[in-house]
Amino acid sequence: MITCVVHYTIDPGQIEAFERFARAWMRLVRRRGGVHHGYFLPAEGASDRAEALFTGGGGWAAAV
Repeated sequence: MITCVVHYTIDPGQIEAFERFARAWMRLVRRRGGVHHGYFLPAEGASDRAEALFTGGGGWAAAV
């Protein structure tokens, strides 16, 4: 089993586009048998950073 961390820098003018991307990516991970643990943003202050965690196994990463 492999857990991946993806770091994002989000363009404040493209929040809606990032939200669409995030939903699509979550569906893709699930479809390939992985588990998407969510997107994480700082709890305090303004930031253009986000992280995502997802886990998979059994060769699913080669298909993504």
